[in-house]
Amino acid sequence: MPKHAPFKVAAVQASPVFLDTAATVDKACRLIREAAAGGAQLVLFPEVFVSAYPYWSWIGSPIAAGPWFQRLCESAVEVPGPEVAHIAQAARECGLHVAIGINERAPRSLTTIYNTMLLIGPNGQLLGRHRKLVPTWAEKLTWTPGDGAGLRVHDTALGPIGMLACGENTNTLARFALLAQGELVHLASYISLPVAPPDYDMAEAIKVRAMAHSFEGKVYTVVSCSTISTETIAQMEQAFPGSAALLGRGNSAFSGVIGPDGRVLGQPLIDAEGIVYADIDLARCIQPRQMHDITGHYNRFDVFDLRVNRRSLAPATFHDGDPAALPELLAAQPPLASAPGEADRNTGHND
Repeated sequence: MPKHAPFKVAAVQASPVFLDTAATVDKACRLIREAAAGGAQLVLFPEVFVSAYPYWSWIGSPIAAGPWFQRLCESAVEVPGPEVAHIAQAARECGLHVAIGINERAPRSLTTIYNTMLLIGPNGQLLGRHRKLVPTWAEKLTWTPGDGAGLRVHDTALGPIGMLACGENTNTLARFALLAQGELVHLASYISLPVAPPDYDMAEAIKVRAMAHSFEGKVYTVVSCSTISTETIAQMEQAFPGSAALLGRGNSAFSGVIGPDGRVLGQPLIDAEGIVYADIDLARCIQPRQMHDITGHYNRFDVFDLRVNRRSLAPATFHDGDPAALPELLAAQPPLASAPGEADRNTGHND
């Protein structure tokens, strides 16, 4: 195992500027600088932080939510694009790794939107892009399912880093695929979801998922969850009366860091905005694996076989010839065939 120096991570718990892409990117850059001033070498932002989560799909009908879907599409960003470049510049200026969730619009599409996580290096280079494999429940009204191309662990100066978005952290095979690639730092981005069933404690559920992954894989898990701003609640209440009571429910956001023994490091954040810091020492991932190494000696690969398709998917594949040869091809074409019976009429014959 390569030796890595201990380092500090930062998990942001904050709300975007609702559906305002430019203002949200500016807020992200301010938080990047704040995390760097706090000594962090890696900062994680919430799911689709740029720049909205589609709460309308949970509190309104698909038809009533249509105009909000349009606004989200219009505020989505492309990769590469100027918004991502702005965030990358902040990462480069501060010299730290940045992972952030965005609504990513597919090139040449108005409405194909992915729930995407980006990992940017301290030199501003885009190291990884992961598109959420399966949008959860009402999210299917907004996001297109991603593919396995981003289901990768990235070898960084800090160590091997993998990432999943929100409900994906309950997908056992997706998590195992990352662990099997040597993941030691797992990044988990979430949104505050107070519109779940009344007896569902979202903050506790997030913590349990993170603890499970860390304990099973003997890795660190960094969790960043969004909050819901009063501005967001006000806009949703105006469009969908009665929704404010749901969106204002507590115990809906958890951000923190879990160690390889499955225990929370330091003091996490519940609901409130802020930044959680924690120190990571990857050497602590070694001894616990002597007991349970689920990608090594504590498995039976002669019994279990996991195959992962990491090919990029596209709506169409085009096989083009050489455009320069088009005039020659046209010149070589035979004359157009006559319509049935036309040749006979021209020659005076009629069978």
